Amino acid sequence: MSSPQQPTYIIPQPTGPNWKTPVLVGALVLLGASNIYQYVQLDHVRTETAGDVKKMADTLAAQVEQMRIDSSAEVKQSRLKEEELQARLADSRRAAENAVGQAKLDAQRQVESLQAKVAAEEAVQQKAIADAKQSADTANTQVAAVSTDVGTVKSDLGNTKSQLEATIANLKRAQGDLDSHSSLIATNSTELKALRELGERNYAEFTITKSKQFTKVADIMVELKKADPKKHRFTISITADDATVEKKDRNINEPIQFYTKKARQPYEIVVNDVKKDEIVGYLATPKVTKDRGGA
Repeated sequence: MSSPQQPTYIIPQPTGPNWKTPVLVGALVLLGASNIYQYVQLDHVRTETAGDVKKMADTLAAQVEQMRIDSSAEVKQSRLKEEELQARLADSRRAAENAVGQAKLDAQRQVESLQAKVAAEEAVQQKAIADAKQSADTANTQVAAVSTDVGTVKSDLGNTKSQLEATIANLKRAQGDLDSHSSLIATNSTELKALRELGERNYAEFTITKSKQFTKVADIMVELKKADPKKHRFTISITADDATVEKKDRNINEPIQFYTKKARQPYEIVVNDVKKDEIVGYLATPKVTKDRGGA
């Protein structure tokens, strides 16, 4: 702040011998007044300066306090943000650890599930192998048994064939009712079986009891008229093609031959056993008949 301008004083020139004293007094008065004025001005300036400095100091103090408050708030906010970030980081870490742990558990469960499936599949394969082996062993046993059975059957067939051939060789050939036809006859069930094996004719066994009624044998009707067990003789009536013919006093194992309209070859009745009021025997008929296109 600049100093106050000092007043200019005009000192009057003395006109007489006492002019110096009043001038000096006036000068002193002016000098004192000037000093007082300067002091007042200086005090005023000092007061104003002190007020301004205090005001400035208060302003600076308020600004510093505000800055301190703002800084404290920012620090607090920053600390809160830091704590929030740390909390989020901890949560993220825990979540990551939990995720890793869950993933590990899931992976372990998946591995255990796969191991269980593999074990089950291995068990199925082992069972299949065992079953296949057992089936193979059973099949081998069955094949061996079948081979044995086949061998036995072949042997039996060979024996049967030999017996059949021997039986056929022993069959009797007898002359029937028709002079131009003789045939092999069976005297028992074994020989009748041998005739069936030859396959030349059809055979129907019968047991006929004496009665006024005819007994059907294959496609003909037969009635027993008389039976003589002691002499092994019998009398029968035969009905074929709506015609009846009587065969009197015939012997057992004697072929009784007759023609029918159904075949060009004769039918043949052989009685093997004569009992009281009963005869047992068989009827032999041709394999080929006219109604089936026979020659």
